[in-house]
Amino acid sequence: MDGMYKALSLFRRRKYDQCIVECNELLDKQPLDQAAWCLKMRAMTQRVYVDDIDTEDALESDFFDTNIVATAPRPGTSLKTALPSTSAVPFSARPRTSTGRPLTGVVRPGTQNRPGSSIDALRTSRAITNHSSRAIRLGTAAMLSQKDGPFLQVSGLNITKYARNPCLSKPLFEYLFYHEGDVRNAMELAVQATQFNQFNDWWWKVQLSKCYVSLNLIREAEEQLRSALKQQHHVETFIRLNRTYTRIDQPMSALEICKAGLAIFPNDVSLLVEMARLYENVDNSPMSVKFYRSAVIEDAMNTESIACIGMYHFYNNQPELALRYYRRILAMGAHTAELYNNLGLCCLYSQQLDLTLACFQRALDLAMDPLIRAEVWYNLSHIAIAAGDLELAILCLNICLSADSSHAYAFNNLAVLHHKMGRTNLANVYLSSAKGLEDDMVEVNNNLELLRNK
Repeated sequence: MDGMYKALSLFRRRKYDQCIVECNELLDKQPLDQAAWCLKMRAMTQRVYVDDIDTEDALESDFFDTNIVATAPRPGTSLKTALPSTSAVPFSARPRTSTGRPLTGVVRPGTQNRPGSSIDALRTSRAITNHSSRAIRLGTAAMLSQKDGPFLQVSGLNITKYARNPCLSKPLFEYLFYHEGDVRNAMELAVQATQFNQFNDWWWKVQLSKCYVSLNLIREAEEQLRSALKQQHHVETFIRLNRTYTRIDQPMSALEICKAGLAIFPNDVSLLVEMARLYENVDNSPMSVKFYRSAVIEDAMNTESIACIGMYHFYNNQPELALRYYRRILAMGAHTAELYNNLGLCCLYSQQLDLTLACFQRALDLAMDPLIRAEVWYNLSHIAIAAGDLELAILCLNICLSADSSHAYAFNNLAVLHHKMGRTNLANVYLSSAKGLEDDMVEVNNNLELLRNK
């Protein structure tokens, strides 16, 4: 079998490691084989590729941030000053952040750090090449790689030359951006390719915006994305522009972008989920659930939407409905500590006590992270309180603190339990510890005020 055909077959079947080995054999025979070089580069990129739409590093706050529009935005127009929910049923029992906004309850993909690796400059003298049937695919010495050395000599690349080659420029950009983490050279390649295409290629503008976002040049990224949308309507472009406005705390502009995207791509699941997240971030839970329901109608396997709907019903005193949604996720094949923890809580508050402890036992078995184990033990203390066993509740909270010593809610509940048992001094100590961990926690401040008034 021809080596190139075999390598392409392995790549299509996503056997990237075997594809790279096959490309290495081709490059050993012909070091400047441009087709094998490009295929190996794509295989190395796909092996480490992560969808960066959900993994962009959004800084919470930056003292030197110049993208802030106003230090005191109008109510309801900022993610940092979201208004409380105006629904009929208050969310008083839902955990909130230090700013007063309810926690989302859903852990979404976090940041994936892909730092650029330092590549030493290798010799770039032109090697002697033989004429073969692949002579038209021969490159330059910058493509040469040494065994036990870097695959690509980034310092020896002629960026201008590759920017003019439409077959190599895009795979090379993805390799530099995703595999090497070399944003500077990737951005230079994107700039020159955009200029070579006379600013008519929307794909390069989107890639350039990704580089700008990595460098925290948000306004420049917004320019490129808006220009790309004028040339080509694409769901990814709408989502990236939405994320751009979210980073500079303009949720209203982000919502307008999502609505414009839905007008062109009706009922697109990714855009519906983006709008639901935005409404959730501005503390408009009813509208958030409305869009999550629309997403579930279009995609019945959308785990995030199902989990958020279940969470909404749980905090609206409807644990039976929440239990149905979490059981749906369980039937889809998800077996995590968080899911069993939520199932246990739903069983507890819907009076299905025979299943409660079994769910929490399963959650403890699956909880490998100490922080997750701490949350499970914290919730187990509520079961003990519901059963009237205060000593068992104190034991559960102590185990919670042994796994996570910065759990402010556990300190607060320990203080309340000790106060009920007549240990006022110990309660004061635990409340002081909780206040030291979270100074703006409403429950702690109220409890301290009650102790002082006695």
